[in-house]
Amino acid sequence: MRLLIISDTHVPQRARRLPGEIWERAEAADVVVHAGDWVEVALLDELERRSKRLIGVYGNNDGPELRARLPEVARAELDGLRLAVVHETGPAKGREARCAKAYPDTDVLVFGHSHIPWDSETGTGLRLLNPGSPTDRRRQPHHTYLTAVVARGELTEVELHTVDRGAQ
Repeated sequence: MRLLIISDTHVPQRARRLPGEIWERAEAADVVVHAGDWVEVALLDELERRSKRLIGVYGNNDGPELRARLPEVARAELDGLRLAVVHETGPAKGREARCAKAYPDTDVLVFGHSHIPWDSETGTGLRLLNPGSPTDRRRQPHHTYLTAVVARGELTEVELHTVDRGAQ
């Protein structure tokens, strides 16, 4: 099961549209995960239309229309892997301990908000992933997103990608 993991797209505020490579990955993925800050409902509609399966949450920049359609926390079981998605996890300091306590029955927690890529594991075995942003890098050197593979309850081939901004 191939995953595309994105967050903080901020369309159309930070970018008019998602980069073409994100759409290509979304259409090829078995599951697309979006950890919030969509900004406009049109992107949700388009991702739903072009994805085989979409798991998403709303972020702090998402208004009532998105909040009416998306949860604050999404949970799914993907081939035995217990996934949770949320937009915010608080400050980096103490994140592992907070998340391990808040998500004890989760194997992988995807989050966004900071626009900073993150990949760590707590002492309880919870894996924390933040894909950064494919459209708003803020102080990061690159626009980014993640891909991964789920098989028999295991997350493998987690890869951070930089967006080729010249190919748009």
